[in-house]
Amino acid sequence: MANHKSALKRIRRNEAVRLRNKYQHKTTRNAIKKLRSTEAKKDAEALLPSVVSMIDKLAKRNIIHANKAANLKSKLSKHVAALQ
Repeated sequence: MANHKSALKRIRRNEAVRLRNKYQHKTTRNAIKKLRSTEAKKDAEALLPSVVSMIDKLAKRNIIHANKAANLKSKLSKHVAALQ
């Protein structure tokens, strides 16, 4: 167990950050699933910018890798473009 005040504070902070990252990542995954399940092109086109923004924020904060973010955005864009 940590003995220094700064180490104890870092443990508390790490837990808070971990929970925030977990919440943001799960929210983004749910938004991606919602976008993938959308059948109407108009609805999907309206939803795509917000999902892309969420993915970019995760990548910027190193919650997901930048390449994974690029792959997700590419696949989602192709999915939306293929809708009728």
